[in-house]
Amino acid sequence: MLAKTRGYSLVGVDAIPIDIEVNIVDGTKSYMVGLPDNAVRESLFRIESAFKELGFWFPRKRMFINLAPADIRKEGSAFDLPIALCILKASDQLNAANLEDFAIMGELALDGEIRQVKGLLPMAIEARKQGLSGFLLPGSNSKEAAIVDRLQVYGFDSLERAISFFSGKKEEPVYTDTREIFQDELDHFELDFADVQGQENVKRALEIAAAGGHNAIMIGPPGAGKTMLAKRLPSILPPMTLLEALETTKIHSVAGKLSKVNGLIARRPFRSPHHTISDVALVGGGGNPQPGEISLAHNGVLFLDELPEFKRTVLEVLRQPLEEHHVSISRAKAAVDYPANFMLVASMNPSPSGEFYHPGESHPNSPMEIKKYLSRVSGPLLDRIDLHIEVAQVPFGVMASQRKNESSGEIRARVIKAREAQRERYAKLEGVFNNALLPSQHIKTYCEIASQGKILLQRSMEKLGLSARAYDRILKVSRTIADLEGIENIGIQHIAEAVQYRSLDRNQWIPD
Repeated sequence: MLAKTRGYSLVGVDAIPIDIEVNIVDGTKSYMVGLPDNAVRESLFRIESAFKELGFWFPRKRMFINLAPADIRKEGSAFDLPIALCILKASDQLNAANLEDFAIMGELALDGEIRQVKGLLPMAIEARKQGLSGFLLPGSNSKEAAIVDRLQVYGFDSLERAISFFSGKKEEPVYTDTREIFQDELDHFELDFADVQGQENVKRALEIAAAGGHNAIMIGPPGAGKTMLAKRLPSILPPMTLLEALETTKIHSVAGKLSKVNGLIARRPFRSPHHTISDVALVGGGGNPQPGEISLAHNGVLFLDELPEFKRTVLEVLRQPLEEHHVSISRAKAAVDYPANFMLVASMNPSPSGEFYHPGESHPNSPMEIKKYLSRVSGPLLDRIDLHIEVAQVPFGVMASQRKNESSGEIRARVIKAREAQRERYAKLEGVFNNALLPSQHIKTYCEIASQGKILLQRSMEKLGLSARAYDRILKVSRTIADLEGIENIGIQHIAEAVQYRSLDRNQWIPD
């Protein structure tokens, strides 16, 4: 008897429909075809053990298991559950006339427990597109898949419950209230700028970065608060739209990093990898390509603490994703694209000892040591960072002050207003939602400046020796500063402030 159902294989962050077919005929040897990997082939051992634990028998006849289309490689243990149910139907142990109408995925334990698997969200999205009756999956993945509307999602913890469902036992589909999740995420931020005393110039720069989606680097001595300030940046970023949340959740789903509680990432991610990270772990890849840290930070913040301590090769692979907002990974087995639209925020010391260099004053490091240290971060990478922010030590009097500071909520309100203005301005430009994403060919149209501003910018370019890319960054930052003030035209004061955020270009900490 022939039995069929539907499963999925992952390619990047997208799901490819897979038809699972089982046919049992006279004979002794069984075959599994359709490019299964070892994990898929081993499913028969797990299925046989689960059948015996639940009182079912495993067919000893010739069994053909086909995973179609045959030219797509099938990987992982998520095919256990659909293959098991097809075997039960094909051997007349399960009367499931509607098995073909469902998508089914899940890993089986030896006792019949259904275990969590990766990538259920993109699979659920594809199941809805196909108009299937429902999706059967592990109970621990049910919240994740249930955020897809117009799809009946059933979460089961055991093979026995899945069999009972197809035998006629009524089960209630899982429901996830996305609006409630979004509201909870907006209402709870553990870290707030109200707790930070002093550092008003840094708060201002981070507000500009958040308002325009700009990359930023903080330069200052150890203990000045660079990491503390960076960790509070997500609290002033605008809330994610549902589309952004789905994009981000899909990536975390494929990487197997989703929470079992909500199943939806409604808060912008903040990723902070250690400086010993490899280039593959950062951008993604491996024999079976997986998303890297830059993709896990999609629609959020990637924070690189102590930037010069990262390997040069790791930093250089950031250049292409920073410009194109996605990463392409080519391997012998597969070529995949992962989204990577993130804000890069980094921190570094101004010298190996952590102290600023001041002309005419003694310094623990020699000029050669300082130059060598700062040169670990390449010029092309710095060109892609819009704001260079100086972070000084906070005096004791300021730290001990009881002054009430502006909260993250107040700052976020201004950021949201500026972002709304940018969305309206770029409504006709596809894929442009903030000033940082504005392509170079449109800068003259949307970042027009008065003659006085042009003169100041020309003098700054000549004096600092800025590159053409730095010129574009200054104009975009100026545009954001004007948006925060609610001003349509970029003024000379906006240009002047934006130029101040190119301190690394000024080489003021490098001895002559």
